[in-house]
Amino acid sequence: MQQNCQDAMAMVRKFGKPDLFLTFTCNPSWSEILNSMEGVQHPEDRPDIILRVFNMKLKELLEDVCKHGIFGTVLTYIYVIEFQKRGLPHPHILLTLDSESKIRTKDDIVKFVSAELPDPCINLRLFQLVTKCMVHGPCGTININSPCRRDLQCSKSFPKQFKDDTEENVNGYSIYRRRATEPVQVGKYSIDNRWIVPYNPWFLKKFNAHINVEVCASVKSVKYLYKYVYKGHDAASVKIQKEGALDHDEILSFVEGRYVSAPEAMWRLNEFNLSHKSHTVVRLAVHLPQQQPIVYQDGQEAQAIERAALRKTTLTSWFELNKNYPSAHNISYSDIPQFYVFDKSTTNWKKLQRGE
Repeated sequence: MQQNCQDAMAMVRKFGKPDLFLTFTCNPSWSEILNSMEGVQHPEDRPDIILRVFNMKLKELLEDVCKHGIFGTVLTYIYVIEFQKRGLPHPHILLTLDSESKIRTKDDIVKFVSAELPDPCINLRLFQLVTKCMVHGPCGTININSPCRRDLQCSKSFPKQFKDDTEENVNGYSIYRRRATEPVQVGKYSIDNRWIVPYNPWFLKKFNAHINVEVCASVKSVKYLYKYVYKGHDAASVKIQKEGALDHDEILSFVEGRYVSAPEAMWRLNEFNLSHKSHTVVRLAVHLPQQQPIVYQDGQEAQAIERAALRKTTLTSWFELNKNYPSAHNISYSDIPQFYVFDKSTTNWKKLQRGE
């Protein structure tokens, strides 16, 4: 997790802060999934089909964003996959746009993100999708049993406040326009704009799924991406006791067991990406003299130390490069992979050739 977070921060240093934060949640009611069921099967019976369809949808979404330029020209993207308590996957995606596509004004924000119920008389299909996929909860006094409640408050800060206009960059995120309109009935609850999760109308209509779109302008989103999603696996305490036993070891009878849902297990078995970046980040060694990390097998410590003494690290090889080639003096260590490639066989930096 720490290495992946540092890779992401290296991309931020090179390309700038992320501009958009997307969360794309799998919808088990997609027609591609339902049409693949046999007999009396339900989607929860076929996690393999759910994940294959979702993986294809994720690739399609990234293609829309990166190749077709739905938000403009994308410089970089990063995503990590998280699995909900009920097992469904959803990636958290960070996008960095080029200078011509940056979201700078309120009009730019309104162009891409909405946090309001659409008028059903103008766009009935979008209204149906928003009320089906993009309503939070509701929670609070309306529904005291909502799972998002923490210490009698919503962990997602719903309901939001009504706003007549969008505000830019408040603590790294935008506050979206939520005008006070007449509430609508959604199921047994009366809902207004305070309960709407920000979304992009085009993506919502195309993918028929919960796709939260947020405009961000802070590196906090990068730290959230790895700290929150990789906060640790779900675990359960299992008590093992023989029937009728009077004496048992209380310590040994409790085992911490990792909880892995069927979709997560299937995702890993298929070797789908749990995280991905648009750019390759070269991880450079940083260490004090003769204190580079050494990897060895048990019982082969001496041989590993001997090999390490003969091999240069990326750092020591960079020192040697600067010693022998004055042309490298103007290139910082962090930027050296843009001009040189590290040859692992010779442990030397060699100048990048065209096409490498």
